[in-house]
Amino acid sequence: MLPIIQREIVEKRGWATEEEVMDYYAIGQCTPGIIAVNTSTFIGYKQKGVLGGFAATFGFVFPSLVIITIIAAFIQNFAHLPYVTYAFDGIRACVCALILDAVLKLGKKSIIDKWCVVICAGITVLSVFTSLSPVILVVLAGAAGICIKNLEKMKEEKV
Repeated sequence: MLPIIQREIVEKRGWATEEEVMDYYAIGQCTPGIIAVNTSTFIGYKQKGVLGGFAATFGFVFPSLVIITIIAAFIQNFAHLPYVTYAFDGIRACVCALILDAVLKLGKKSIIDKWCVVICAGITVLSVFTSLSPVILVVLAGAAGICIKNLEKMKEEKV
């Protein structure tokens, strides 16, 4: 869903910038719930206030709820069929590709200097090799960004 949100919100509708959407993703990662739903809520709120937030959330969740309910009603009858299993295997591969596409697009906009590369690499290592919560990782990345930018600002003032 993240690539679709990015394309619709930034490229097609112009409701938010790439940077704002990345901020919404980061906040959505820290708040309870699904990142895509949280991001939609933030964008709806930005556009039309509280009612926009409710409408965006309902509009995002309702179609999925209907589709999942219909699939759940019938999946037991078809889950054992080879073609259904093959289809789900293909869908999983597609989801991985879509997530990678979103990561690459976000990375191009987010990693703007050497310190961003360092922060990204550090958080990636922590994410892969530890069981730290994503909330902690986002807070650590934010704290690192604040510290680095403040140190750079102090160096510039001394010169």
